[in-house]
Amino acid sequence: MNEYIEANKQAWGLIAPDHYQAFYAYLSQHESTLNQTQLAELGDIAGKRVIHLQCNTGADSISLARLGAQVTGVDLVPENVYYARKLAADLGQSDIRFIESNVLTLMDTHREKYDLVYTTEGVLCWLPDISLWARTVRHLLAGDGFLYLLDSHPFFMVWDEDKLPELVVKYPYFLKNADESDWIGGYASESKPGTNYSWMYTLGEIITALSQAGLHVAWLHEFDWLFYQLSAPEHQQVAQGQWFFPQYRHQLPFTFSLKAVIR
Repeated sequence: MNEYIEANKQAWGLIAPDHYQAFYAYLSQHESTLNQTQLAELGDIAGKRVIHLQCNTGADSISLARLGAQVTGVDLVPENVYYARKLAADLGQSDIRFIESNVLTLMDTHREKYDLVYTTEGVLCWLPDISLWARTVRHLLAGDGFLYLLDSHPFFMVWDEDKLPELVVKYPYFLKNADESDWIGGYASESKPGTNYSWMYTLGEIITALSQAGLHVAWLHEFDWLFYQLSAPEHQQVAQGQWFFPQYRHQLPFTFSLKAVIR
């Protein structure tokens, strides 16, 4: 697994400067990168201790801090951490802490507890061990804290993204091998050559991992919109951070969110 993680680290580092530029431009004009669903589901987090796992270049971390939270961002990629610190400083948000770490080894070095473990939008597929991730979340949570997760729905993850809205299975739902790609990026930057690896998890595997780690899923919500825009011209924006295919409105799941607490 180490060679996969190292490849991912190198690949994501290639697009970190582009992500910084895109998110600096956006957050200079907008208060938050979080959509209305995320804001409603999170509730009031002012004064809460928040750890943002897989924080990329820190855009969501800054958005959480702007809501009054005390934020720590964590990311595997040194370039991401560098540009996250730069983004926060350039936007005048100097009170955010960023840590360079593989999320799956964070338990070995980090003992602090948090009111909220936050992780969203394209995160689980980059983790080779969903059970270790869930145990890490449990380790980080204070007694009355909670996990907030929003990510691509595993049902959506099976489709060939280049053929949507035509539904063609490219990534089998029960696939257990790492999927290799030669390109990285595409949602906040142009895609660039860079070998990377991702993993498929079923909805059942995600829930089971959390349960076995000692967490209770308080709720799970499913949505017919996706949190980024696909290249298909039929993919329409319905609200900030929400895009959908009209023909699948109220028919197919594209995104899910959940809240989990300590049992």
